[in-house]
Amino acid sequence: MKLWGRILWSLLSGPRGRRGVSQGWAFNSQKSHSCLAGLLSATEMFQSLRPVLRTKLLTPQQRESIQELCSHRLQRMPVQYILGEWDFRGLSLKMVPPVFIPRPETEELVEWVLEEVAQRAPAVGPQGGPLILEVGCGSGAIALSLLSQLPKSQVIAVDKAEAAVSLTRENAQRLQLQDRIQIIPLDVTSEGHWTHLLPCAPVDLVVSNPPYVFHKDMEQLAPEICSYEDLAALDGGEEGMDVITHILTLAPQLLNASGSIFLEVDPRHPELVSSWLQSRPDLYLSLVAVRKDFCGRPRFLHVQKSAS
Repeated sequence: MKLWGRILWSLLSGPRGRRGVSQGWAFNSQKSHSCLAGLLSATEMFQSLRPVLRTKLLTPQQRESIQELCSHRLQRMPVQYILGEWDFRGLSLKMVPPVFIPRPETEELVEWVLEEVAQRAPAVGPQGGPLILEVGCGSGAIALSLLSQLPKSQVIAVDKAEAAVSLTRENAQRLQLQDRIQIIPLDVTSEGHWTHLLPCAPVDLVVSNPPYVFHKDMEQLAPEICSYEDLAALDGGEEGMDVITHILTLAPQLLNASGSIFLEVDPRHPELVSSWLQSRPDLYLSLVAVRKDFCGRPRFLHVQKSAS
C-alpha cells in the first residue's frame, strides 16, 4: 500500500485499527462523548507525526490527490474502495465497488481451512492437491489465498454477480494464479443452475462466506455499506440462512465421500444450522466443529459428509 494510503488509513479507520472490530465496522454504533475522550483529531494526529516524518513539500498533484481521497471518505466511501486495493493474508487485492470487501474474520476462516488440509492425508486432486469449490467469491480473497498457500490445489469459484466474477478474474491474473482457478458466473439459489457444477465433481472442500445477515438487521448497517457495497452479498433472508441452506443442500452432490464444508456465519447460526441438519438426515451431513472468531463469537462451521 502506498505511503499516502497508509497515512489516510491511520487517520480514517478509527482508533482500534483494522482488526479491532467485528460487527462494529458493519453496524452503526452511537458512542457517548466520554467514550471518545482522549482520541486524537486528524490535525492532532498530523502534529504528532511531524517529528518522525520527513520534511518535504507536496507537489500540486499530491495535494490534489490527498484532497480527493479525503473528499471520498467524507462521503462515507469505505477506505478499501478509496485506496483501490486491500491486503488479505499478505495478498494485495484490487477493490472496486460494489464488490463485497473481505472482513478480517474471513482471514480466520482461511486459516482454519489450511489447518484442516494440513492435518489430512494428501488429497487426490488432479494436481495432487485438494479441489476446492468456493461459493460467492467476491473479490477472490478466499480462493486466491487458498491457492497461494496450497501450491497443488485447484479452485472452482462461483458468484452470481458479474462484477465479482470480473474482479476475481482480475485479481487472479494480478497474482499469477489464473491457471489454477476456474471462475464461473452462477447463482446457487436458482433452480437447476447448480447442475453446471456436476462435471467438476467430486470436490474435496466447499468453502463459503455466504450472505448471512438477518434481514431485520440490514437496516443497522453502516452508511459505508448501504451506499457502496452490494447488499445482496450480505442479506441472508429472514434468519440469515437462505444461501446457507442452498449450499448445504447442494454440497452432498458435489463433495467426495468424506468431503467438508467450511462456512463463515452469524453467531446465532451454529444452533440453527445444527437443528436444520438434524431435520435433513437425507443429506448425510454433520456439524462436526464450531470455531470462534478473534472476538470470541462462534463464527465458523465445519460440516462433514458421512457415508450414505
